[in-house]
Amino acid sequence: MEALDAQQLTARAWFEGLRTRICNEFEAIEREAGSDASFDYLPWDRQDPSGEPGGGGVRGLMKGKVFEKVGVNVSTVGGTFTPEFAKSIPGSEENGNRFFATGISLVAHMANPHVPAVHMNTRFLCTSRRWFGGGADLNPATPYPQDTADFHAALKAACDAHGDDYYERYSKWCEEYFWLPHRNVARGVGGIFYDRLEGDFDANFAFTRAVGEAFLAAFPPIVRRRMGMEWSEADMDRLLEFRGRYAEFNLLYDRGTIFGLKTNGNVDAILMSLPPLAKWS
Repeated sequence: MEALDAQQLTARAWFEGLRTRICNEFEAIEREAGSDASFDYLPWDRQDPSGEPGGGGVRGLMKGKVFEKVGVNVSTVGGTFTPEFAKSIPGSEENGNRFFATGISLVAHMANPHVPAVHMNTRFLCTSRRWFGGGADLNPATPYPQDTADFHAALKAACDAHGDDYYERYSKWCEEYFWLPHRNVARGVGGIFYDRLEGDFDANFAFTRAVGEAFLAAFPPIVRRRMGMEWSEADMDRLLEFRGRYAEFNLLYDRGTIFGLKTNGNVDAILMSLPPLAKWS
């Protein structure tokens, strides 16, 4: 893997710092619930298909009283795409199929059916071109309008500070992206999704940081609001059915899953997004 330049180092440091802050906050929620659960961090190294070292990452995983299973991963990888996969990535063929990617990826599945699952990912990818991508979306088995409104409000504020049309564009993109066409249903209640945001590194990096900050500000209060609610067997059945739909999306359509598997990433880290329990009727 080639030495990192200033932009790549800066992006990697931000993603790793955000990981630490998110994990600390999630552990604090576990403490409030009387749990001593904490994240287990597993470093991993990647070998590029060329045989050269290809970077790596750290899988963070916690199983607790509130967070039934939450993964917060960071990775910094680089090397060469396979010729077939390179055709789907802009700028690859002009760069000898060389690439660099760094980012954070988070999925939380919650023990209480009233607490929504959540996904957040932001990344910086380089070929002969450079761009940011990512987003966050809320995935409740039992939706609550207040939770949906608060989550979207935080993301809208982040968007509005960086582009007048960002929220309209990226919330619509989220609705379209997190859709299960084979079932004709949405994966959740939306959020934002953006990709291939290139050009001005400083502006695009500032927006990406704002997305991470908005997630950290919005999701923990929702967890604290719902984690003590009573739930029934019917609530749990609804949650397990919902998780089945979630698993279907991540295995069939998710870009991050496909990218990780196509670039010889750590399989356990890639598939940490899958729920611990699910059902199909």
